[in-house]
Amino acid sequence: MDIFRTKSVEQSIRDTEAPEHQLRKRLTAMDLTVFGIGVIVGTGIFVLTGQVAKEMAGPAVAVSFVVAGIVCGLAALCYAEFASTIPVAGSAYTFSFATLGEFPAWVIGWDLFLELALAAAVVAVGWSGYFASLLASLGMELPASIAGDDPVVNVPAVLIVLILTSVLVAGIKLSSRVNLVLVATKIAVVLLVIVAGLFFIKGANYTPFIPEAVPTDRVEGLKAPLIQLIFGVTPVAFGVIGIFSAAAIVFFAFIGFDIVATAAEETINPQRDVPRGIIGSLAVCTVLYVAVSLVVVGMQRYSELSTAAPLSDAFIAVGHPWLATIISVGAIAGLTTVVLVLLLGQTRVLFAMSRDGLLPRWLAKVDPHYGTPARLTVLIGLVTMVLAGFVSFGELAELVNIGTLFAFVVVSVGVIILRRTRPDLPRVFKAPLVPLLPILSVLACAYLMLNLPAETWLRFVIWMIIGLVVYFGFGYWNSRQAFSREQKARR
Repeated sequence: MDIFRTKSVEQSIRDTEAPEHQLRKRLTAMDLTVFGIGVIVGTGIFVLTGQVAKEMAGPAVAVSFVVAGIVCGLAALCYAEFASTIPVAGSAYTFSFATLGEFPAWVIGWDLFLELALAAAVVAVGWSGYFASLLASLGMELPASIAGDDPVVNVPAVLIVLILTSVLVAGIKLSSRVNLVLVATKIAVVLLVIVAGLFFIKGANYTPFIPEAVPTDRVEGLKAPLIQLIFGVTPVAFGVIGIFSAAAIVFFAFIGFDIVATAAEETINPQRDVPRGIIGSLAVCTVLYVAVSLVVVGMQRYSELSTAAPLSDAFIAVGHPWLATIISVGAIAGLTTVVLVLLLGQTRVLFAMSRDGLLPRWLAKVDPHYGTPARLTVLIGLVTMVLAGFVSFGELAELVNIGTLFAFVVVSVGVIILRRTRPDLPRVFKAPLVPLLPILSVLACAYLMLNLPAETWLRFVIWMIIGLVVYFGFGYWNSRQAFSREQKARR
């Protein structure tokens, strides 16, 4: 069995020209940058800031954001090189197919399915919380059974996924316009937080900037971080180690820049614009995260920060609840764009897999009127609605992190391989310091993965085993690469 059969870069590009699988090229560098900002600025800035500052890093949470941003930056440069070289839908899946072979590509595609579908569901649940809070502040409280901390069915989360799925079916340009309006709204709110918050900063709240490390309750069994089980490391909160532990959590805030690469096939000038979109959106978001975290911990003592809605609650604490309402509106707009772009990325990855025959090819059929993979979009929307409606937030978030870090590792390794196997390929953008930079990316991602609970690794392994069954039961035998090899053999 040839499970490492590769698909050439040239063949990948030719496949995009088939009429029944051809996506419309409508996006510019600005569209891609806005998509990137739209998906990155969300849960991290509106939710995670308070949690990690209060429990793990103190005022040094800003440093944790910088660390996570650097890790993502290393991977982003690798993604940018691949996207400029292979401007095809599918992101890491497509890159892996061209370098490592079909089976590794399937593994990464299956992994991205887990990452993006769960991430969309996680953010939809967060959106539901802010939406319910906003309605409650207006005197319209929703029943706990449909929008509380432990609802029977999270109805608002299901409805937002339904609405955004409809927008995606209607076309990529409409999606980008909706995204632009919402991104402009949330960036305005973020800037308002930064500027208004400056007037309420107290220098004493920054002292100590790095609180003294304190041992935390040692978590035993599968809930313990894998690094603790392997090396016997005692978990601590705060201190330098706390900063890095917090970085493993706030890493979730940066998830999404890689989705820009999934839209390469729908970009007018992908070789130039996709790298700009990836790097530009990551840079803007890192600056915003650091600025907001510094303002929030300066406004309110880190030990008193809210873990549910830290930004809005910080303004309530200083006597300006009206700003809290505006922040809630910005959070709703922000989380809406995150769900939208995550759903977009998910459909494009599975679209590429279906076009290659690893999933049923009828899923990759493009609607002649809308120019989008409508069938696949609807299917992904339904799966995400079920997840958002019935699954808890915390368990999903950890699985998303490990799936994303695994994808970063594969892409980083792929850059080294493609440089060696196809040095002749035109590369409009080249990642610097190869192979050193990709190696650093792999090591940084591996360290963050080790900080995740062992039960997260177990769930990840179980998901991958299911993927093996699907691949060897369907994908391997229906792959277009298999048919093309047989045709060549007959000749």
